[in-house]
Amino acid sequence: MPPPAQNEDQLQRTLGPLMLWGLGVGYVISGMYFGWNLGLEKGGTLGLAVATFFIIVMYLTFTFSYTELACAIPKAGGAFDYAVRALGRDWGFLGGMAQNIEFIFAPPAIAFAIGAYLNIFMPGVPVLAIAVLAYLVFTLLNIRGVKVAASFELIVTIIAVMELLIFAGAALPAFEFSNLEKNALPNGWGGAFAAIPFAIWFFLAIEGVANVAEETVNPQRNVLIGFGSAILTLVVLCLLTFASSVGIAGWEAVVYDASGNASDSPLPLAMAQRFGESHVLYTLVTSIGLFGLVASFHGIILAAGRSTFEFGRVGFAPPMLGKVNRRFKTPANALLVNMAIGILALFTGKTGEIITIACFGALTLYIVSMISLLVLRKKEPELERPFRVPMYPVFPVVALVIACVAFVAMTVYNPLLAAIYFGILLVMYVWFRVMTKGKD
Repeated sequence: MPPPAQNEDQLQRTLGPLMLWGLGVGYVISGMYFGWNLGLEKGGTLGLAVATFFIIVMYLTFTFSYTELACAIPKAGGAFDYAVRALGRDWGFLGGMAQNIEFIFAPPAIAFAIGAYLNIFMPGVPVLAIAVLAYLVFTLLNIRGVKVAASFELIVTIIAVMELLIFAGAALPAFEFSNLEKNALPNGWGGAFAAIPFAIWFFLAIEGVANVAEETVNPQRNVLIGFGSAILTLVVLCLLTFASSVGIAGWEAVVYDASGNASDSPLPLAMAQRFGESHVLYTLVTSIGLFGLVASFHGIILAAGRSTFEFGRVGFAPPMLGKVNRRFKTPANALLVNMAIGILALFTGKTGEIITIACFGALTLYIVSMISLLVLRKKEPELERPFRVPMYPVFPVVALVIACVAFVAMTVYNPLLAAIYFGILLVMYVWFRVMTKGKD
């Protein structure tokens, strides 16, 4: 008997739990390699540590809550699909647009970091040219097929994880608790709130695992295994990286380079303090660090393609974005459009600001998703839920409260970027209402 015909706009199921772990860790792992240390400049060791503690609590409670939604509604749109079902089209648009902003605006910052990194070895090639080339290469890899893309992601993620473990093993023998106490709260407790975006950067985009649920074999089982193992791996790596880096010589040693400028390379700075720049471990950390950047860049491009694809498939964006490539069964049009937007963002040169806007999108997504979970429990108690979040409703409520506090704090400390973010949402919402008028 022939297999049932597959819808031409249906994504192909090929992913298992190991691939999902690789994607989940890979989406995030660049946050261990760069960017987080700039939060030390805002809050010092204690300020960033307190912010990171609450963000870890948020991500643990959020991840297990989000897993319930992903297993019950395994669709490529993730938060968008959950919000539409629970709260209606307007809230669905808000959650989906926030998700798109997060996933589309995070890769340009990482691409610029890749360009700056390779420019050290190829000083004759402009940073921007390398970043654009990275976009082209990894977008084409994603178009080629999700299994190929996920296999590549798994390999580079394993290498990046091994590198972090090597770094921690080399740094921890020099750890001194007194180094954590040096100028631990330079800007008072307000610095802890200012450090929130950089604490989020440790874990940003972990929820992208849900966006490949539609391409996962037995998603009701494998999404739980992949999601859960990924967040636990990341929490361990976050704590190891933070403590081992700052414990060598204090937070200022992993923020400021030799010229006194804030650096995006905390791990090489820590190794230089520990061994000097001529040591093999310094060279190893500096060279293999590229794999962490590539893992997150490539992985978030993959998740962004699925998010934009679902927006187009249901008519909330131009329908061409919701078309699947007939040969490779991947969302090629969505991937190409996202690449074009990302390259335009690259030309602004505002990588720090782009990261913060991506964090605004992430927090909005978390808030809408937790509200959706709470509503669906009341609205559809009969919905098949292969996994139920433990300690309901404590987990989703805790995640919701912390996300709301973090969103308000980021708005207070970044009013201009908040205005830009809200402006993007408003313009796109007006477009959405005009284009879907009469279709409610």
